[in-house]
Amino acid sequence: MSRLLRTGLNAGDSAPMAVIGGEGVYFHLADGRKLIDGSNTGGGLGHRHPAMVEAIRRAADTPVVNEGWTWVGREQAADDLMATAFNGEQDWVGAVRFCISGSEANDMALSLCQALTQRSALATRERAYHGITGLSRSMTVQPQWHGGLAVHSGGSKLPAPMAPVRVLPAPDGAIYGGPANNAPPSEYLADATRVLSDTAATIIDYTQGGIYYDGAYQDEVARCARQAGSYWIADEVVTGAGRAGRWFAFQGAQSRPDIVTLGKSLGGGAAAVAAVVVSKAIVQRLEGSSWQNYGTLRGHPISMAAVSAYLKVVSDENILEHVQTLERLFTRRLLAIAEKHPSVRRVAGQGLHWTVELHGPDWRSWRADTSEVPIASRVAERALEAGAVIGTSGEQTSLFLAPPLVISAREAELLLDALDHGLDIADKEHG
Repeated sequence: MSRLLRTGLNAGDSAPMAVIGGEGVYFHLADGRKLIDGSNTGGGLGHRHPAMVEAIRRAADTPVVNEGWTWVGREQAADDLMATAFNGEQDWVGAVRFCISGSEANDMALSLCQALTQRSALATRERAYHGITGLSRSMTVQPQWHGGLAVHSGGSKLPAPMAPVRVLPAPDGAIYGGPANNAPPSEYLADATRVLSDTAATIIDYTQGGIYYDGAYQDEVARCARQAGSYWIADEVVTGAGRAGRWFAFQGAQSRPDIVTLGKSLGGGAAAVAAVVVSKAIVQRLEGSSWQNYGTLRGHPISMAAVSAYLKVVSDENILEHVQTLERLFTRRLLAIAEKHPSVRRVAGQGLHWTVELHGPDWRSWRADTSEVPIASRVAERALEAGAVIGTSGEQTSLFLAPPLVISAREAELLLDALDHGLDIADKEHG
């Protein structure tokens, strides 16, 4: 019996995949299979990318330097991030603080805003996930991932929030199954300025809960937040560093955030690293102050080497243009798949992050408090037969696709073929 207290993206009691290795966009399993890694937001460059492997090898020969000591590689990573990913944003972007995870980055950003404003309330949008640590957990209003317990006989057990939470309406930017007539954000956010009036920060992400949107929503949220004196944070933990087909999802709008949080792909799949990037205005506010938020392993030399290497690969290998090309492929294929399978209710996405929602229990009522294997997990399990791993986030009816940014068009077609194959089982159940 395993001594590991396990969690999993696919709910149910089936044994997890036994991964023993990987190469490129493929997982290598203990039973000899090679499966396309179709759902791994942390592996932006896939597995064992030569540039990442070499960077980690070199960094392994460096001293262990904690956040309290200056390390040349950390200074270099900060400079590389600003010069590469934030190129063209220099008029407002100020400085970066590195950390370990996206949850930690969001918690750091939210707590900083509370300190700066002397307000405690915080705001996000419907179906948001921002992490499971500290204040980031409080801002996770997507019920499947709130950090509590889903007890089979007693319902979902949510932990109490650490701060008052305000929730804004979310848009629906689906390419399939969305509302026939989307109201403009100014209409359904008409009360947002009042809702945000006592908040320290308003944090929005660009993918969680299958919610994707264009620039109009971001611009309206940013306008209302600024009018209310609430800092607005762009949670780019998933979308930042290339997954949106540009360096950041926020670049699809005119407004610019006060704070950007990064994680996942930032380390190229080779190291655990995240970041909090603040504006010049916040840097000025911090002058003469000490931001009392310290971590022993933040900005570790290995993580910093991974950041610099990843940024160079994305630039040198034209990864952003590649993702933009694949976005068109995914759009075309997913529309065809949705029209083919009556079990599909909704499809939404951008870049290389896509959500496919099936008919079934609404997300508002589903909290994983059942022993029944969800239909989404059964679709993902059947997709394995066709050679690809697809994620579900533990939800009853939602699947998501987030392959490495280096996936080829041929491999992307195979991944989508696997989804097509897996959905057959959902069609039979849907009737």
